[in-house]
Amino acid sequence: MPLRVGQKAPDFDVVASSGKKLKLSDFAGKKNVVLYFYPGDFTPVCTRETCGFRDMYEDLEGKDTEVIGVSVDSDESHRKFADKYKVPFDLVSDESRELSKAYGTSDGFLRSLFKKSGRITYVIDKKGEIAGVFEGELSATKHTDGVRSLVAKLG
Repeated sequence: MPLRVGQKAPDFDVVASSGKKLKLSDFAGKKNVVLYFYPGDFTPVCTRETCGFRDMYEDLEGKDTEVIGVSVDSDESHRKFADKYKVPFDLVSDESRELSKAYGTSDGFLRSLFKKSGRITYVIDKKGEIAGVFEGELSATKHTDGVRSLVAKLG
């Protein structure tokens, strides 16, 4: 079950496909974090979603917000995906599905069967709390538009 608005976001300590270490606690008091989980690199909706976040990344950065994409795909797949679509933010391989489990994105029969993460986007505020949750397997714009609107209000 996905986390809810107002809950403390589970801390994470991961290495992005770029080799960069990412810890949620490092952003505390400094930046909001858009942590979006998606089923797979190079799939139509996931590509639209990632490119949507790419296209608004500069604006989000200007609002003290970092974007991190997460899927079960390998680091190599993430590097190819990021190179092809010029993704300026970090992508994290969650092959163990530990991060997906902590954020409740791997629940459900089909997700378990195919060992994928669901399409869920969290906006985590500077206090480390969930400020917004966007769900919708087949809609990239629900996620990107929701993030844009919420981050504008967070300041």
